[in-house]
Amino acid sequence: MEPLKFKYGLDEVPPFGELVFLGLQWLAIMIPIVVIIGNIVAGLHFDKLVEQIGYMQKVFFVVGASLLVQLLWGHRLPLVTGPATILLVGIAAGRASGPGAIYTALALGGLILFLLSVAGLFRYLEKLFTPPVVATILIMIAFTLTPMILDLSTSSALPELAWANLCFVLIFVLCIFAVNKHVGGFWRSTLIMWALIAGTVVYWLVFPRGLEGAPAVQTNIAADFLFETKLNLNFEPGVIISFLVSFLALAINDLGSIYSVGGLIKPDRMPERVVRGLSLTGVLNFLSGLGGVIGPVNFSLSPGVIASTGCASRFTLVPAGLILLALSFLPSTIAFIGGIPSVVVGGVFLYIMCSQIAAGLIMVVGSEKGFYFENGLVIGLPLMLSVIVSFLPDGVLNTFPLILRPLLGNGFVVGVLAVMVMEHLVFREKRGDEQ
Repeated sequence: MEPLKFKYGLDEVPPFGELVFLGLQWLAIMIPIVVIIGNIVAGLHFDKLVEQIGYMQKVFFVVGASLLVQLLWGHRLPLVTGPATILLVGIAAGRASGPGAIYTALALGGLILFLLSVAGLFRYLEKLFTPPVVATILIMIAFTLTPMILDLSTSSALPELAWANLCFVLIFVLCIFAVNKHVGGFWRSTLIMWALIAGTVVYWLVFPRGLEGAPAVQTNIAADFLFETKLNLNFEPGVIISFLVSFLALAINDLGSIYSVGGLIKPDRMPERVVRGLSLTGVLNFLSGLGGVIGPVNFSLSPGVIASTGCASRFTLVPAGLILLALSFLPSTIAFIGGIPSVVVGGVFLYIMCSQIAAGLIMVVGSEKGFYFENGLVIGLPLMLSVIVSFLPDGVLNTFPLILRPLLGNGFVVGVLAVMVMEHLVFREKRGDEQ
């Protein structure tokens, strides 16, 4: 089994044209995440659209700055950065206590994560991320994102278009795979970008009624968000405890994301990259809390993009970070940016996750130790648990203890914990005998 080969390595800089196109490709993937999560949090805090857009500006600024800092001084891996969905639980739970208590707790959680990281606590966890564990994480990422892909692929302001949207996504994805088979070089590397453009144009031509549900564009929003932060520190023990549990889940998510990319491209000095990456995640969340905005985390969908484009260069994300920073000063553009149909975004995500599953299968099947029935069990249970938790109804999730909801209500976190137990506890003796 041949390992994946990349057109550009981790520290290689592609030619300017490809660099820009690949950067726009990463940007097109990141923007829906930033917009979706940012809108949710903004809606929890504010009723007026202008205030929500102002909060969104902060989110764009934090994500853009965090991405650049991680790429150049942190883990220095081609990893997507975005607002941490895991922190939504803490924010929602602390609404009654007010923004002061919420963002004080967020800043405190970031500070504690930083201190634990620089103390070297996470450096000793590298041996836990064996090939079966990393392969499981790669595949599990795709499975746990299935609810979001399904929602994007069927959502519409017009309910009668849901079935048509799903059909469009299936045909759209098949077309992407067909094109991928017959193109190479620059065109394959930038295929996701072209798919987004072509998919958007075709969708509006085929379903012009979808425009009826498009949001109105605001053109008179002031860009003075950086000067409106007034955070009153408020130490509420209950809110702090909720956020500390959320940050435990965030740290597991961050570790899984870093090691999933590390397992795919196999860079040097991984322990140092883990320490720097987690330390900066802590610092960036601390600063975000002081700024009254949701903090960032390293997202786990990057391996799929790397596998589908054949490019592992971290510098391709630099243009995306710079554009995100620029967009944070353009509130009208942020309001307009929701113009990409969610159906097209869902189709592209489905294509990326298929590539990610392929990368995970290559890693586990191509392992030097071979693939045994026990490997299948190590992978199977975490995948099933992650899917079950990801599709749990809200009514069931609301019955979980509030303090444990960030852990037990997150399919990715439950899956990571399960694969660790299966690999290093349940089948530990078996693996020791084989060795």
